[in-house]
Amino acid sequence: MGNRMLKRFFDIFVSAFGILVWSPVLGYVAARIKLEDGGPVFYRGVRVGLHGKPFRIFKFRSMVINAEKIGGPSTADDDPRITEIGKLIRKYKLDELPQLFNVFAGDMSLVGPRPEVKHYTDMYTEEEKAILTVRPGITDWASLWNSDEGAILAGSKDPEKDYLEKIRPEKIRLQLKYVRKRSFWTDLKILWLTFAAVALRPFGKGPEADQITKQL
Repeated sequence: MGNRMLKRFFDIFVSAFGILVWSPVLGYVAARIKLEDGGPVFYRGVRVGLHGKPFRIFKFRSMVINAEKIGGPSTADDDPRITEIGKLIRKYKLDELPQLFNVFAGDMSLVGPRPEVKHYTDMYTEEEKAILTVRPGITDWASLWNSDEGAILAGSKDPEKDYLEKIRPEKIRLQLKYVRKRSFWTDLKILWLTFAAVALRPFGKGPEADQITKQL
C-alpha cells in the first residue's frame, strides 16, 4: 500500500472512530451554541483545499452571527465577536472537532497545512503554491508552533497586520517544510505532539514553540 493510500485509509478510520467517541461532546457543544443565541451550530466558511479547490470547513461557531461581515479573517482572543461559549471551546480547541467530518469526506486530512481563506492563498508566491499540492489538515508543524494564535493577537490594534508580520512568515516556512519532508511516520509524530499539547493545555503545559522548531 502506497503512502498516499495508507494516509487516506488512516484518515478515514481515525476520523470515523473520533466522531463516534466524541459524539457526546459534539452533541453537548452543539446544544450550548444553539441555546446561547439561537444561531447556526456550525461555521461553514470557504477554505482553499487540495489543488486550489474550494470547500466548506466544519467548525463549531464560536463567534456572533455574520462575524465575517463585521471584522477581518484574523481573530484575537479578545475579539468582541467571540461568544461566551465560543471563548470556552476556542480555549480547548473544541471548535475544531467537527473538522473530523471534513477528514472523513476527503476535503481534509488529519495532518497537513491548515486550510486558508482565498484572501491569503492569493498572496502565495510560486514557491508557496506547493502548499496546495497536499490535502490540508487539522494539524501540522505550524499548528503546533503557533497553537494559540488568538493569544498572540490579543490586544492588537490591527490583528490583520500583526498576523501578516508576526505569524504568517514562520507559518508558511513550517508548512513548506512539511510538504517537502512529509511521511506517514512524520504524521504520527505530529499527531502525538498535538494530542500532548491539547491534553496538557488545561495545565498550562505542552510542547513549546522552540521544541517544535527543533523537530525540523
